Amino acid sequence: MIVIDNMLIGDEVVEKQFVCDLSKCKGGCCEEGDAGAPLEDNELRIIEDAYEKIKPYLTPNSIKEIEKNGRYIHSQEFGWVTPTLPSDNEICVYGRRDENGIIKCAFEQAYNDGIIDWKKPVSCHLFPIVTSKGKRGNYENVNYVPRENLCKPACSLGKKLKIPAYQFLKEALIRKYGEEFYEVLDTIARNRMGKETKIESKFDE
Repeated sequence: MIVIDNMLIGDEVVEKQFVCDLSKCKGGCCEEGDAGAPLEDNELRIIEDAYEKIKPYLTPNSIKEIEKNGRYIHSQEFGWVTPTLPSDNEICVYGRRDENGIIKCAFEQAYNDGIIDWKKPVSCHLFPIVTSKGKRGNYENVNYVPRENLCKPACSLGKKLKIPAYQFLKEALIRKYGEEFYEVLDTIARNRMGKETKIESKFDE
């Protein structure tokens, strides 16, 4: 366990190697799970404001579902989450499959096209790191939780490239916790490994 301020970080965050391999997993994390993507309270307003701008990136079925049941829904277990499409294997309503069968996020597509300045829910950006509030006390758990079968290609690619999960998720971790947090985590990780571990430049873009 690594402790930074009030964050309790699981050792696997820095010990395990991981690089998403979309050509093999097809973005399956957007449809595999017990609910839609968890949302932070401040993200609800962002989704409200961005909806009309990202609407052209959505499927007709997604638009129908959103306009019937809302742009986000409340789960008793997970809190605010994105809705899913029961008719399409519970895919997130903000996802759609491209010509190669890869699920692409409407928010991220719009972000890449310069339409909006918000990339996607931070819980999606962080995956397979999952965060949760402590049940007792003011602290947050930060754990590495890849899907057993879905993420096998990403684990294999991470090992091949020798890139730890926390390095692959550098942008998301900084977005969530700030640069100072990441620098401290990086220092701890490098001290544990006892050697330099260089992240490929493409993950800093």
